[in-house]
Amino acid sequence: MADIQIIKRSPAEQSLAQRRAKEAMRNQVAMFSLMIFLTLISFSMVVAHLSDVVGFSKFFVIPTLFLFAAVQVGLQLYYFMHMSEKGHGIPQMFMFTGAVLGFLIPLTFVTIVWW
Repeated sequence: MADIQIIKRSPAEQSLAQRRAKEAMRNQVAMFSLMIFLTLISFSMVVAHLSDVVGFSKFFVIPTLFLFAAVQVGLQLYYFMHMSEKGHGIPQMFMFTGAVLGFLIPLTFVTIVWW
C-alpha cells in the first residue's frame, strides 16, 4: 500500500497558491482568446483574397497565414502544453532542438540540391 503524505498549508501559502492558479487561468483564457482572434483574422484574409479584395494577393495572404500559424504553434506549446511552468527545461530543450533540426535539415538538403 502506498503511503499518503498530507502537507498542511498555512493561510499565506494557500492564498499564494490560489493567486497563482487564478493568474495561470487568466493567462490560459487570454492566450485562447488571442488564438481565436488570429484564426478569425486568418479566415477573413482568405475570404478577402477569394473575393478579390484589393491588397489581399496570394503573395500577402500566404506568408501572413504561415506567420500566424507559427505564432499559434509557439503559443500552444508554451501555454497549453504547460511549457511556461517550472521544471520543463529538459523537455523544452528537446522540443526546440527537434524544431531547429527539423527546419535546418530540409533546408540543408534543399540548398545542396538547389545549387
